[in-house]
Amino acid sequence: MANLKEIRNRISSVSSTMQITSAMKMVSAAKLKKAQDAITAMRPYADKLTELLQSLSATLDADSGSKFSTQREVKKVLIVAITSNRGLAGAFNSNIIKEVNKLTSETYANQEVSYLAIGKKANDAFKKTKRVIANKSEVFDDLTFDNVAEIAQLLMDKFVAGEFDKIEIVYNRFKNAATQIVTTEQFLPIVPIEGEIANNMDYIFEPSKVEIVEQLIPKSLKTQLYKGIRDSFASEHGARMTAMHKATDNATELRDQLKLTYNKARQAAITNEILEIVGGAEALNN
Repeated sequence: MANLKEIRNRISSVSSTMQITSAMKMVSAAKLKKAQDAITAMRPYADKLTELLQSLSATLDADSGSKFSTQREVKKVLIVAITSNRGLAGAFNSNIIKEVNKLTSETYANQEVSYLAIGKKANDAFKKTKRVIANKSEVFDDLTFDNVAEIAQLLMDKFVAGEFDKIEIVYNRFKNAATQIVTTEQFLPIVPIEGEIANNMDYIFEPSKVEIVEQLIPKSLKTQLYKGIRDSFASEHGARMTAMHKATDNATELRDQLKLTYNKARQAAITNEILEIVGGAEALNN
């Protein structure tokens, strides 16, 4: 059995860890509320804009078609992996990395795959492949629409230039504090709505279809990426809050077990001392 000093040191260490994890849980809970409100307010607008974009794409003919809707033979693929800059969030980052690796080895096994990292964890995971074209981790330092729009514009420029035939976004979609859904969305080319839904849509374009395409589609794509990053941001704090809650509970349980062990060891030591005293007294009497 470990001596009393070692047990006291372990109790002190576990208690310090518990204080840290508890503080991190409270910080993440505070940040989660703000991030959750932001994505909840934005999601209906972003989803409707994406639906409108797909509907508009379905009405375009070859002459007025958008350069962002061009379907090419898929030879070069760009995967935008959205993770966090920090760890201690359970499986939040590893789930994204696993999904990207799965896409690379299965879905796009016969294509040339490159990556754009949004989050240090994604950059650390994929930079060894030497196919990370950019690391945009700094966007989380000031998460605004304008900063995300610059990344979206970079993606659009590379697609139009023919550097990539398809661009996918992989991120954690926020459901609640305890649940994040790994989501893969096609960013480019735009996938139009097909079938009866598309045939039943009738639009009056004002001022003109071409002007709407030139303005609405870039804005919609920027909004789509911003929503994905916002979703991931809220998911990160939810995952970290949950992970730190579990870590605090585990630390509390371990501390209680160590205290019980310490008390038992202390009791055994006291009993031994009493026995030694009694034995010594008996020896003197004899």
